[in-house]
Amino acid sequence: MKEITVRVDDNDIERAMRILKKKIQNDGLFKRLKLKKNYEKPSEYRRRKKREALRRQRIAESKRNSRYRRY
Repeated sequence: MKEITVRVDDNDIERAMRILKKKIQNDGLFKRLKLKKNYEKPSEYRRRKKREALRRQRIAESKRNSRYRRY
């Protein structure tokens, strides 16, 4: 588990909270907490992992293709 820190400048708590929330979302902590909230059957776990892998694959493919389409 890595440490997440946010600097607060000029007592601007609202801005610091927005930055913290963004860092936590990028880290995937909210997603992990949501998944651990309820029991997930092993078959559902495998299905979800497969869907996530396909999604990552589609995103990587679109990034590769977008490089070649630029003029």
